[in-house]
Amino acid sequence: MNHLDKELLAIKDKVNEMWSLVEFQVLAGKDALLNGDEELTNKIIKRGKKVNAYDIKIDRMCENIFALYNPVAVDLRWLMAILKINSNIERIGDSSESIAQLIKEAGTPIDPALLETTRVLEMYDAAEAMLADVQRAFYEENTELAREIIKKDKILNKIHLKTDKVIIKYIQANPENIAQSLKVSGIIRKLERIGDQITNIAEEIIFYVDAKVVKHKQKKKRNKDSE
Repeated sequence: MNHLDKELLAIKDKVNEMWSLVEFQVLAGKDALLNGDEELTNKIIKRGKKVNAYDIKIDRMCENIFALYNPVAVDLRWLMAILKINSNIERIGDSSESIAQLIKEAGTPIDPALLETTRVLEMYDAAEAMLADVQRAFYEENTELAREIIKKDKILNKIHLKTDKVIIKYIQANPENIAQSLKVSGIIRKLERIGDQITNIAEEIIFYVDAKVVKHKQKKKRNKDSE
């Protein structure tokens, strides 16, 4: 293994460590939502500082390689993809922190009927599965799996598109629970963003493995599917 390969491997290790932190934030968010666990929401928010530190560290490691080794071909594509993957992982962490804050602001455990009618838990399940799959696609450089992940984002988009109508109907039947309804609406928006960020990572995996840019084609297709 030459010196450049060792440096690239060190970056991959840092990305893996950062990914573990963000995975905790996403998984713990669902538990906090179900149980109204304020202590857990505090842990999710606190974990954000570590995620931000990793984001900066990985960016600097990539910049050093650009400056010292002048990478080309697949190494160059990999580094360009890592910069975007790193940014999207950090944003997933940000979205998870925002969800934790919304759960805290809800104050008490959220009405189970509201969770069921909005399908927010179904969104969480889909987001968790997409996050696990995109990690596997990254480790295995599996572009077939990455393309499947992009298709799965349709589930989150469809639920999100129906949110306003569902929330209004719930509020009409439960006018005493407007505050929690608005918090759940906010959580759904953040989960939809997490789906987009995971999709962005899948697109970068396809970019560096297959040398193909799919993001504009996929976004156009997703918009058409949502119509």
